Amino acid sequence: MSDVVDELRAIGFCASREQLEALLSHATANRLSHVQVVELLVEMERRQREARNLATRTKMATVGAHTTMDRFDWSHPRKIDRALCENVLGLGFVERRENVLFRGPSGVGKTMLAQNVCLAALSAGMTVCFTPVVSALADLLKQESLPAVERRMKRYTNVDLLVCDELGYVPVDKRAVDLFFQIISRRHERASTIISTNLAFKEWGGVFPGAACLVALIDRFTQHLHTIDIDADSYRQKPGNSPPPPQPRPRSRGASARRRV
Repeated sequence: MSDVVDELRAIGFCASREQLEALLSHATANRLSHVQVVELLVEMERRQREARNLATRTKMATVGAHTTMDRFDWSHPRKIDRALCENVLGLGFVERRENVLFRGPSGVGKTMLAQNVCLAALSAGMTVCFTPVVSALADLLKQESLPAVERRMKRYTNVDLLVCDELGYVPVDKRAVDLFFQIISRRHERASTIISTNLAFKEWGGVFPGAACLVALIDRFTQHLHTIDIDADSYRQKPGNSPPPPQPRPRSRGASARRRV
C-alpha cells in the first residue's frame, strides 16, 4: 500500500499520506470496486485542492486575522439592521455591482463584518482585496512612475470585491485623494466596493481637505449603496464584553514541513 501512496504523492496528489492510507485501507476492508476507489480518490483530491486554493486566495486578499460571524453578538448594538447584514453576506450586492457602507464609531464590529463578507465572497470563488484606505493609498503613492501606478492600481480596480477599511482615521493629501477617486470611479457600476468609516458623508471633507473631486467621489459611491449604520458602545471599552479573539488559521502540512527542513 505504501508504494501506491508514494506513487499518488509523486504524481501530485495534495492529500496527506495518512489520508491516502486511510482511504485505501477503507477501500480494501470494504472490498470496493476499482471505480469506487477512483471516485473516492477524486473526491478527496478535489476537496484538498479547493481548500488549498481558498487558503491561497484568502492570503492574497489580505483579509487578516478575523472573528467569524457565529461569534458576533447581535444583541450588543443598540442599532443594527441584521436583515440587511445577512443580505449583504449573501453576496447578492456583488452580483448586482452595488456598494456597501459600514458606518459607526470605533470598536463596534465594522471591520469584522467587512472581513466576513470577504470570506463569503472568497468561498464563492470571487476575487477580493481587503485593505485599510491609508494602506492602499500609501501603496500607490510609493510607486515610482505613472506606468507603475497604473499596474498597481489594477490590484484595487480589477477584483470582484474591494473593501476599503477605516476611512476617516487619518487625513490624506490631494494626490492621495485623486488616487482614491480613480479607484472608486473605475469600479463604479463595474464592481462592488465596501467602505467602513466612523464619519458621516458631510465629514469626509476633513479626511480629504480641499479635494475638488470629493463630491464626485461620494456621488459615484452612493449611487447604488446599502448603508449599515451601527450604534453601539465599543466592545473594547466594556470589560467582559470584548469580542472573542480572532481564530488563527490552521497551518497546512506542507508549510509545517517546509519550516522543519
